[in-house]
Amino acid sequence: MTAYDAIVLAGGAAKRLGGADKPAVRVGGRPLLDRVLAACPDAGTTVVVGDRRPTARAVTWAREVPPGGGPLAALGAGVRHTSAERVLVLSADLPFLGADTVAALLAASGREGVEGALCSDEGGRDQPLVAVYRGEPLRRELACLAVEHGGLGGLPLRLLTQELTLCRVAAGPLASFDCDTWEDIASARARIREHGTVLDEWITAVKEELGIDLDVDTALLLDLARDAAHGVARPAAPLTTFLVGYAAAKASGDGGGPEAVAEAARKAAALALRWADENETP
Repeated sequence: MTAYDAIVLAGGAAKRLGGADKPAVRVGGRPLLDRVLAACPDAGTTVVVGDRRPTARAVTWAREVPPGGGPLAALGAGVRHTSAERVLVLSADLPFLGADTVAALLAASGREGVEGALCSDEGGRDQPLVAVYRGEPLRRELACLAVEHGGLGGLPLRLLTQELTLCRVAAGPLASFDCDTWEDIASARARIREHGTVLDEWITAVKEELGIDLDVDTALLLDLARDAAHGVARPAAPLTTFLVGYAAAKASGDGGGPEAVAEAARKAAALALRWADENETP
């Protein structure tokens, strides 16, 4: 993927949340800030502009002047720590932002004659805090605005975007969904629990909680659990998947990886089927 740095703005007052610490609010068991950081794991430098706090991965911290001075002041503070040709800029309240959206923005920002790319939502509204800007024009315009206005505090983002040549990337229905109110938080939490997404969300949350960086074939493990439950006994399902994980961990020490999980699962599934066969054969 194209080399880039990332700036995540996490220093807002969250007035519509009653002053709550919005980046720390959990959706799907994970803080909003960590969910956003998960969308850009391959950034060269990741700068979070806001108060220091525990995060799922290491970041560089910065603070706008004055604190709470708005997104342009935060960008000015964050960009000082970046050096890549392109800078991904995100707000810290995007629970459904994915790496696919980041990749689309990076690709669009590479088009000839543009100085960046930003998402536009389903209503056609620009989302300047879900965007990739070319580093040199971004620094140039921030410096010009600071000189012109005596600083960046309190200035609206449109003063920056109107000076840049930007292309638009149509966001998916949830890519630019942000959480400004408790109703937004409740809606995001409800979507996490929908049938089509809950397992992926749960597995991602568990891997992050346990510090596991391993792609797991969820369907394969579910099939194994079903075979063990039906062919042996219901409690065999969780115990078998635990033993598969243990075996895979041992194999990983010898250079295994996701393949070790798949191989252990195949062996256990075959055993469960043989076990069931014996019970059904006179």
